[in-house]
This record gives sequence, structure tokens and C-alpha cells, in this order.
Amino acid sequence: MVASAAMGERLAVGAYAAQAVLAAARGSVQPQYALLRESLAIVMHAAGQARRIGVNLNQAVAALHSGEAPPQLRWYAEAAARTVEKLDDLADELRRRLP
Repeated sequence: MVASAAMGERLAVGAYAAQAVLAAARGSVQPQYALLRESLAIVMHAAGQARRIGVNLNQAVAALHSGEAPPQLRWYAEAAARTVEKLDDLADELRRRLP
């Protein structure tokens, strides 16, 4: 049961047991962070995907060699940059909330 609970929290069994012992010593309930951990993993994956979009946009702009990129390409690049920044901020917030 302990190993299964530790896996659900994405912690080593020893780390999970240590958290449980400390929570019991403090008289507090062991917090459950599985949802936050899952959210963080999803956000980090999405940020990686958005970065790849940015790389592709940079390659497309470099391939144009026509002096100025079409306005739509610039808009997509700016949107990708804003999205990555928001995802990074959200990931940092989730990271701060995890133990």
C-alpha cells in the first residue's frame, strides 16, 4: 500500500514515508499532491511543444530569405512567445506549491 501511494505521488517510498511520519508527528493530515504533480507534468509538456513551434517558426523565417516575413508569420511567432511565457509562469507557480 505504501509503495502504491508513493507511486501515486511520484515519490520514492522513503520520501513518501518521511513525509507521512513528519505529518503524523505534526498532527496534520498528509497532503495529496498528485493532481498538482500531474498538472505540472502537463504544463511542462505543453511548454516544450510551444518551444518546438517557436523553433519551427524561426526556421520558416530563415527559409524565406525575402527580406520581410508575411504579417501572419510574425503574429504566430509573437503568439508562440506569449504562450511559452504564460506556460513557464504557470509551471513555476505549480512548482512553488509542491513540497
